[in-house]
Amino acid sequence: MVPQSAYTAFVSWVQGAKAVFLFLFAHPAAGAENRKEKKQMKLNGSQIFVEVLAEQGVDTLFGYPGGAVLNLYDELYKNSDRIHTVLTAHEQGASHAADGYARATGRTGVVLATSGPGATNLVTGIATAYMDSVPMVAFTGNVATTLLGRDSFQEAYIEGITMPITKHNYTVRRVEDLADTMRAAFRIAQQGRKGPVLVDIPKDVTAAVCEFTPKAPELIRTVTSYNEEDVKKAAEMINAAQRPVVYFGGGVRSAAGCQPLRDLLEKAGMPATYTLMAAGVLSYGEPHNLGLLGMHGCYTANKAIDEADLVIAVGTRFSDRVALNPDTFAKRAKIIQIDIDPSELGKNVAVDLSLTGDASYILQAILPYVEKTEHKLWMEQIRQWQKNDYKPVDSDTELKPHQMIAEICRQAGPEAVYVTDVGQHQMWAAQYLHHTKSRGFLTSGGLGTMGFGYGAAIGAQMALGRDARVIMLTGDGSFHMNLNEGCTAVSYGLPIITVIFNNQVLGMVRQWQTTFYGKRYSDTDPHRHTDFVKVAEGFGAKGYRATTPEEFKAAFADAMKQQGPSWIDCRIGKDEKVLPMIPGGGDINDIIME
Repeated sequence: MVPQSAYTAFVSWVQGAKAVFLFLFAHPAAGAENRKEKKQMKLNGSQIFVEVLAEQGVDTLFGYPGGAVLNLYDELYKNSDRIHTVLTAHEQGASHAADGYARATGRTGVVLATSGPGATNLVTGIATAYMDSVPMVAFTGNVATTLLGRDSFQEAYIEGITMPITKHNYTVRRVEDLADTMRAAFRIAQQGRKGPVLVDIPKDVTAAVCEFTPKAPELIRTVTSYNEEDVKKAAEMINAAQRPVVYFGGGVRSAAGCQPLRDLLEKAGMPATYTLMAAGVLSYGEPHNLGLLGMHGCYTANKAIDEADLVIAVGTRFSDRVALNPDTFAKRAKIIQIDIDPSELGKNVAVDLSLTGDASYILQAILPYVEKTEHKLWMEQIRQWQKNDYKPVDSDTELKPHQMIAEICRQAGPEAVYVTDVGQHQMWAAQYLHHTKSRGFLTSGGLGTMGFGYGAAIGAQMALGRDARVIMLTGDGSFHMNLNEGCTAVSYGLPIITVIFNNQVLGMVRQWQTTFYGKRYSDTDPHRHTDFVKVAEGFGAKGYRATTPEEFKAAFADAMKQQGPSWIDCRIGKDEKVLPMIPGGGDINDIIME
């Protein structure tokens, strides 16, 4: 028998030899003259940066070069066969692209920017990812460690700036700490409630040399702190309910899987409603799907929550756009809340039972204890309420948002991925898109970032490939903020179709001014004369203009044939409204339907 100590030593030797072999194999160009150095794994910070990215499975990096990150970009150039870099028009666009990449795939998005203004231009994108729990790692360059804190050229204290909008952030002051700091960033971005992490790397760290040891990516631990008694109690509450409703949010999309939610709805025979961040988890037209909940949610969904005797809140935080009045939200119901983040439990609305952990695993644990039920009377009542849902009026001559979206769905098909900016078009998209994919609707929910859409669409298209169908829905107000990324879409030949709901006003704010501010339209009519068709052509994209349903149908059909990006300027009425609407602080009794 081989002694245990000898066996352990042998295994360690084999693992070490394997690591060295893998590293050398990844660097076939290494000559005999530096073979000894490679065996010792001596690398500079830029080489370590690339090695850890590859180690973590990163295949695409979005960003913009600058002085503080020249060493990093030089090394990325040498490794372009391993990691694809995408140059955007602006660092904010790069951050949104990394975000869109992550939302479309579930993988961690990566963005790189230089110091000072390059780093601060990422802030809005990082905050957007933070509010929507999107896994992203942002790398920024900085001045050399000897210049930190001296108001040096293009210096910014980005670690302090981003502290409130990241899960964690770091400034790497020693090259010896770089690899493990990067590894920790990728782990933190994905573990528990997902979110962005920032790593700031001074320029001298990218040039300094130290020993490097390859490591496999860490296994992400599943957060579960619920107990069996709570699981049984939740099932008992579900079995006892006569009017149950599941209300779920983006945490379901981020969970290990969505199927346990569908299994629960089927087994317990109960309906479900969702937040903006969870649109698409349930396919359009599913019998259990009540539609969107909250300020611009449908009447039936809001009425069902108001009349329910049990609400099972899964992966959602009772935001002020859903629980508009926390004191009256689901006032007749007991509430079970399931969330991976314990800080969200009972934070906005008092709950009767809370369970912490990945929604998928908790629902799987509950399912065996749930009785097979149909709740026929409750579902019949819901069908009656659905007769009162808001129904927009069609037109044969004017462009109507709901008809445009129906035509988009018909032509783009069930596998399309839809990306939105923020405003009226975003709400129309959430209301009328025929969602069939859990990651098929990408939008800025928590922060509500105008200008999010085009960068995110670029990230999604890059992640999914040119054969994927990505549709970007925007308003003229939002699109003006980041339409400069049109040059990025053209440069990379991305067939993104952009549909501009152009009412020539800031529609959502104007709608509020109409309803609550006596039609005092303060700075919501910008009097812009932008010709989006000419701007598209100036970038090298295909431009269309549509003023009637027939023109839009033809324009969209032609855009579907293009190999590069297309913009369709759709002229809609400035008085088109997003309905229904419940004012902030109101409830179902305050709903506006016309």
